[in-house]
Amino acid sequence: MYIHPKNNWEEEPEIIDFLKKNAFATLVSQVEGRPWATHLPFVLDKNSSGDPVLHGHLAKANIQWKSLPENGDVLVIFQGPHAYISSSWYNHENVPTWNYLAVHVYGKIRIIEGEELMHHLKTLVDVYEHGRPNRVHVETMSPAYVESQVRALVGFKIKIEEVQASAKLSQNRDDVNYHNIVKKLDESPFPLDKEVSEEMRKRRPL
Repeated sequence: MYIHPKNNWEEEPEIIDFLKKNAFATLVSQVEGRPWATHLPFVLDKNSSGDPVLHGHLAKANIQWKSLPENGDVLVIFQGPHAYISSSWYNHENVPTWNYLAVHVYGKIRIIEGEELMHHLKTLVDVYEHGRPNRVHVETMSPAYVESQVRALVGFKIKIEEVQASAKLSQNRDDVNYHNIVKKLDESPFPLDKEVSEEMRKRRPL
């Protein structure tokens, strides 16, 4: 994706945290010569060699999986908080813009089955059930039920090859205008605006 040099985001611990917090992402590949996207929850993990991987699953009824070449290239898009920035917030004439955080992950995908697939399902449920009352676990579900569900899905694992991350957060503004943008976002009734202001505050404290 296009990333302005001022918005290039390279802090690996922050990006890892971002991927985990915004794990409902978009898998993009080609199906019959056309772009195809599916919105899915992902788990960030490591393989047996210690390489970073993403794993997830598709419904078997979703034809996207049939066009996934073994070890072929795919893109996963992670979207974070975003907010409209009004030019009325500046102390000079300018145009409105949009602040956002986004990460594109490129990697090689392969289908997983058997124990590898079950590991994915158990991990996925454990990750998203964490901290919830009356947690459920795949291990406590009846084998017949689990088997019926597994038949309806296709698991996959993506070995991460490249990460492109953009944090467009008014880095090109001077302190006066930067702080005023944060103030206006703090005053907004929209929750995402407040999340963006918090991200801006982390990078340039008031």
